[in-house]
Amino acid sequence: MEGRPVRESVSELSEFALPIYANPLGNLLGGRIMHLVDLAAATAAMRHARCPVVTASIDSFLFLNPIHIGQLVTLRASVNRVFRTSMEIGVKVVVEDLQTGVIRHTNSSYLTFVGLTPEGAPRPVPPVIPETEAERRRYDAAGLRRESRLQLRQAALDHEKSQ
Repeated sequence: MEGRPVRESVSELSEFALPIYANPLGNLLGGRIMHLVDLAAATAAMRHARCPVVTASIDSFLFLNPIHIGQLVTLRASVNRVFRTSMEIGVKVVVEDLQTGVIRHTNSSYLTFVGLTPEGAPRPVPPVIPETEAERRRYDAAGLRRESRLQLRQAALDHEKSQ
């Protein structure tokens, strides 16, 4: 299976933080941010795999800065690494105050997606080709994160069996 460069998977999504998604403090709801992260990551995963995909996991989600209503939220996602049927997608979220021009990093997340056959079974995904130093760094780091995810998954399965 021929590989594809990271640049072919890049997905960018922007939207205004609207009042309908505000929490009582006037900030964008964390769940809305998580929803947007999942959409941006799914787009990158599908661009790379060229097949239906499903979210398998989301790593920890840290909120570094609030997003205020009226600000512009931009998410940039790309495939970091492909394993066999799964791939890690990295998403960076920034917020821009369009009146001041100030841009702040609000979140970074790593999600795992699995490519699917038309019947819904996992299918092999083409390898990703990192071309830049930053892409190679993210590629290498994704391998370490995968090891941690697999250990967490096994611990969860072991716990479930003991219940």
